[in-house]
Amino acid sequence: MALSVGIVGLPNVGKSTLFNALIQSAKAAAANYPFCTIDPNVGTVEVPDRRLHEIAKLERSKKVTPTFIEFVDIAGLVRNASKGEGLGNQFLAHIREVDAIAMVLRCFEDQNVVHVEGSIDPIRDAQIIDLELIAKDLETVERRLEKVEKMARIGDKKAKEELDMLKTIKAILENMEPLRKQAGKLDADTLEYARKNLFLLTTKPVMYVANVGEKDLPEGNHLSQRVLEYAREEGSPAVIVCAKLEEELIGLEGNEKQELLSSYGLDEPGLNKLIREAYKLLDLITFFTAGEKETRAWTIKRGTRAPQAAGKIHSDFERGFIAVEVINYEDYIKIGSLSKAKDAGLVRLEGKDYQVKDGDILYFRFNV
Repeated sequence: MALSVGIVGLPNVGKSTLFNALIQSAKAAAANYPFCTIDPNVGTVEVPDRRLHEIAKLERSKKVTPTFIEFVDIAGLVRNASKGEGLGNQFLAHIREVDAIAMVLRCFEDQNVVHVEGSIDPIRDAQIIDLELIAKDLETVERRLEKVEKMARIGDKKAKEELDMLKTIKAILENMEPLRKQAGKLDADTLEYARKNLFLLTTKPVMYVANVGEKDLPEGNHLSQRVLEYAREEGSPAVIVCAKLEEELIGLEGNEKQELLSSYGLDEPGLNKLIREAYKLLDLITFFTAGEKETRAWTIKRGTRAPQAAGKIHSDFERGFIAVEVINYEDYIKIGSLSKAKDAGLVRLEGKDYQVKDGDILYFRFNV
């Protein structure tokens, strides 16, 4: 199953417009009223990576295959969603199914687009979303506490251990803190329990997307600056985009597209950075395989060892893994081709314990 990023925010902040631009189509309805997106839309998006095309060019590859990331457009949350306001419980369930959250915050003024809270304040909006996620997590924890306390009272040792973890988690949530902000203070077992057993929403990594108007490109405005500072204090990534411009770019190619970007002081679509940051947020890295037939990018989790990376290509590669020839992109690009790299001794042989690095170009040796 593909790892996915949920696009989350209050109504009318530009989520569906952003999603439309991401998947290069008008798949999601974008309208000036709350809850125009009821069922979550899912789109698989190419991860922009100049390295892939540089390798393919130098290897004269006939085919180029990128790697992908999945985005889910989730309908707008409102205050008291955790209590069923709007379509709250349904939306919160959709958030539970994604691996990370891209929180879209409105940083543009437009009298023609209503704001559900009546004014523009991206930090307030972010805090409203967090409070709803916290409230839902508290509900989950309290429900579990009822069962575990009964088991602990009759002497169940595992229940007593679980009870301690639940009380620690509950104390953080009752202090109105998302668990992701306190992850460093939790022991590994408690954090794993919160993520894998309770599936708590506030454990999910978050990135912030400051949606500005076209007139505020490329640097953003005072509202987006507040978002960047808020994200920096939390240690989370943040990007500035103009969803309206990104949607206008749909269908444009080559010089026409570049001219429009240049007119706003941009050298690439803002969504490229959003996609790359979302990819990193999921702790993903890319390795490459290259040759005359095809140059291809592959996605793995950071820390993946060589045999498991080989298994991404084919299960036989992992089962019969012998060794892997490795050269990193930076070394490769300096010398200009794999054949030259081999002649220069820059291609090294690694075994089953090698942890693949971002940008590695790999050739697997296997025998089945």
